[in-house]
Amino acid sequence: SRSKRVSGKTLKGACHCGGVSFTVELLEGLGKPRRCDCTLCRMRGAVVVSALADKLTILSGAELLKVYRFNTMQAEHHFCSNCGIYTHHKRRSNPSQLSVNVACLEGLSPFVFRHVPVFDGQTHHNDRPGGPAYRIAGYLDYSDAV
Repeated sequence: SRSKRVSGKTLKGACHCGGVSFTVELLEGLGKPRRCDCTLCRMRGAVVVSALADKLTILSGAELLKVYRFNTMQAEHHFCSNCGIYTHHKRRSNPSQLSVNVACLEGLSPFVFRHVPVFDGQTHHNDRPGGPAYRIAGYLDYSDAV
């Protein structure tokens, strides 16, 4: 893995236009990147990592952030109303945690990961009988151009 070690380190982040800026301390560093195949995540295509909700601080542009909710209306997907970039979301499965868009983190790119699991969001684990086990729908693999 080409992942940088960032556990316990505060990172800077911003949307594309820079109107929304924030700092965040990642829960597991870059060790557990993921995507989801629910309808929204499939369309937005972001690779995310985890943070506790109280470890993300909006430095500027709070007034630019808009929230999108769908289906059960529990998850809160935050995006910049100026440039449209998704920065983070509060999870339905664990509202004390956020998923943070890696592409918004300074100096990082989703392409630092060679292998990213894609979680089954088409059938959210909270909606399946038998409990909260996450299922993998597949994997995204990145390789350098030859």
